[in-house]
Amino acid sequence: MNKVAFYTLGCKVNQYETEAMMELFEKSGYHVVDHEDTADVYVINTCTVTNLGDRKSRQFIRRAKRKNPKSLIAVVGCYAQTAPKEVEAIEGVNVILGTNDRKKIVDYIEKVKEEEAINAVGDIMQIKEFEEMTIGEIKGKTRAYLKIQEGCNQYCSYCIIPYARGPIRSRKIEDIIKEVKRLSEHGFKEIILTGIHVASYGKDLEDRNLLEVIKAVHEVEGIKRIRLSSIEPTIMSEEFVKELSNLPKVCPHFHLSLQSGCNETLKRMNRKYTTEEYKIIVDRLRRSMPDVSITTDIMVGFPGETDEEFEKTLNFVRDINFSQIHVFKYSKRKGTKAAQFSDQVDSKTKNQRSEKLIELARKCSIKYHKKFVGTQREVLFETLSVESPGYYEGLTDNYIRVLCPSKTPLEEKLVSVFIETISEELVVGRLIEMI
Repeated sequence: MNKVAFYTLGCKVNQYETEAMMELFEKSGYHVVDHEDTADVYVINTCTVTNLGDRKSRQFIRRAKRKNPKSLIAVVGCYAQTAPKEVEAIEGVNVILGTNDRKKIVDYIEKVKEEEAINAVGDIMQIKEFEEMTIGEIKGKTRAYLKIQEGCNQYCSYCIIPYARGPIRSRKIEDIIKEVKRLSEHGFKEIILTGIHVASYGKDLEDRNLLEVIKAVHEVEGIKRIRLSSIEPTIMSEEFVKELSNLPKVCPHFHLSLQSGCNETLKRMNRKYTTEEYKIIVDRLRRSMPDVSITTDIMVGFPGETDEEFEKTLNFVRDINFSQIHVFKYSKRKGTKAAQFSDQVDSKTKNQRSEKLIELARKCSIKYHKKFVGTQREVLFETLSVESPGYYEGLTDNYIRVLCPSKTPLEEKLVSVFIETISEELVVGRLIEMI
């Protein structure tokens, strides 16, 4: 039996697509092994959001070839899509696939055994149909990511993704529900709806929208929770939020993309909202769902960001009091408008701002968590803690990671927990009852 190993960089969408490709290989008689093992085929699912993603992709390609010089190397994903000639120039690459036609990867691997290298990257901007890649046999997990949408039409000035993923394409609701039912039958209790720009779902279809998908998933027996991955804040209209608040399976947790707490910076980024509009949306969610967790992404060091603009971001973060923030530094991407901006911020300033914002984010997280000490929450347990022996860890519906001691296994169980203590960002509870 041939062995295949996967190395995945980047987002949850990439991880979903990797699992779908794994199944394709397994169905063709391949045995999936860890990427550190010796394999006959290595599939590198690349990311190109930052220069670091590109570099890591190239490093692993070379490492895989050193591990087994006779192996076949397939490079797929965003970096392969945006820079196929760069990938082609790397010695040892046999198959290059972009962000479409991943369903054919096994066929390409079998074909390349008989001929020269294959570069199957096409013009992603011409692709109009969602590529159906299902996952039917996921094992040993409690929360399943479900890709429902592809592509992005936003064209933020710093982002290469619209060029890597192409225009928006939505998955048919019937196909989404078929997969949700399969996941439910396999014991999954939580579904995370994900995509490249989830809020755009349905804009390429007639009379379809994201709310319809959520309502349809809500009806599937066995599913206890529905969560959305990162989502554009502007979708959160009064009507949308009201509908969500009437669906008990929808988790009171929303990752609302922000990027900057300064209007001048947001305008240069080509974001489609102001900080005033963002705050109205957050207040709307908090009125409808009092325990809601608002998490976000914030970029520091965007071209032209002055000390004054960065201070506005810090003040906005204090005002909103996010429960969690992913802080990252601006990375120049060739092919984007922001790469041409003249007033680039130096690395030292980026690092200082990143450290300052990370510390503020930590304080905000602790403040949010402390609100729930002495309360009861439902926790979906995932695994036995590695760092705290005898404790299991899982997530509340509002995205608080909780540790609980237990002599009986708690994996994949939904349990009512009393939140007892919080030390820094470590939240500890005790079991009350199984649900």
